[in-house]
Amino acid sequence: MQRIGFVVFDGFQSMSFAALSVFEYANFLKEKPLYEMHFLSEKGGLVRSSTGMVVDSKPFGNATYDTVIVGGGTSILENPPAALLAFMRKALKRSRRVASICTGAFILAEAGILDGKRATTHWWHARELQTRFPNVKMEEDRIFIIDGNVWTSAGMTAGIDLALAMVEKDLGAEVTRSIAQKLVIYHRRAGGQSQHSALLELEPKSDRIQTALAFAKRNLHTDLSVEQLADAAHLSPRQFSRAFRAETGQSPAKAVENLRLEAARLMMEQTRHSIDEVAQETGFADRRRMRQAFLRVFGQPPQTIRRNARMEASAQAS
Repeated sequence: MQRIGFVVFDGFQSMSFAALSVFEYANFLKEKPLYEMHFLSEKGGLVRSSTGMVVDSKPFGNATYDTVIVGGGTSILENPPAALLAFMRKALKRSRRVASICTGAFILAEAGILDGKRATTHWWHARELQTRFPNVKMEEDRIFIIDGNVWTSAGMTAGIDLALAMVEKDLGAEVTRSIAQKLVIYHRRAGGQSQHSALLELEPKSDRIQTALAFAKRNLHTDLSVEQLADAAHLSPRQFSRAFRAETGQSPAKAVENLRLEAARLMMEQTRHSIDEVAQETGFADRRRMRQAFLRVFGQPPQTIRRNARMEASAQAS
């Protein structure tokens, strides 16, 4: 049986517990106790979450755990207790893997565990972590990252993706798919996937603008003029442009570019299409324009993003 130690502290975010449901359902599906979960804290006893929920915990002690996960809080835990940092350093040597969810990455970084490591955290706090801990190889737009035996994930729900990847490594993809179905997860995200969604950021309110965006996403390989989008929305070009900006805060051209970038990045990460093919399929016309857009928005050329995605997949496989 694998023992999972889940580290809590006053003010921890209870959403982090969602990751534990993955291990719970692994036990349920295999009809035997494969994972045993323990809540751990500096002194043990009752620990209160940011929502007021209280959990009973064990003191750190000398027990060993296969996997140690430290959750995040609604804010960064400033000045983590020395005992917590010491426990995480010890876990790095004694456990098969240590992990953080969301702002829990700051605890790992404070303990020196992330020095020289690739890591991620909630996008809102990523720049601050990089500033505080310059030795960390921060990748602020990843769902989760594995570097050796250190696993880090983005905010909150990304902990589910992290836990699913752990179970897949332990028990295989078939079990993990069944767990995802049991948890009613619409789409299992790979570690290299972006934390951001172009459509989610737009949040159009009217059916007409939503219809135009759906049309755009289906036809990224075409020119997608304002006239085409307006026709899909059953509005005049002038009415459409005005309504689109009012609802989304962006021009139609900017929104289309963001949709193209999101689709191109996914293709670079998840397919073997050539850069020229990706550029054509997503409407950039040529690789030069796509490269310029990638550098402007992601700070990296398409080749680097593809290489990082393959390194991540290789790390998960091994």
